[in-house]
Amino acid sequence: MHIRYVGFNVVADSRSYDVQVDTPQEARKFTVNFQSEAFRAARLTLQDGPAICFARLERELRGKDATSARRAHLSIGERDVDEYLQWLYPERSFGRGKAHGGDRRTQ
Repeated sequence: MHIRYVGFNVVADSRSYDVQVDTPQEARKFTVNFQSEAFRAARLTLQDGPAICFARLERELRGKDATSARRAHLSIGERDVDEYLQWLYPERSFGRGKAHGGDRRTQ
């Protein structure tokens, strides 16, 4: 399987990333939507967008649920951002603070 970033479009308050997945059986296009506010809230740069989208799509494609891998449109959620930040900075804790449920390591 080969996953290739094709490009992005700015749509209202989000970025829409286009990705192509090539397998021996088929070539498919996917769109991964990332709300602009998520970049600001997590202090991400726009350059982080394709990497988070790649990780999200890869998780879907390798998931146990074959029907989820058939969805051509995916969205980036808080879980995706948290996992990306944990991968990028494994020594840090990215709990959301008391207002959002506290440090997740203690829950």
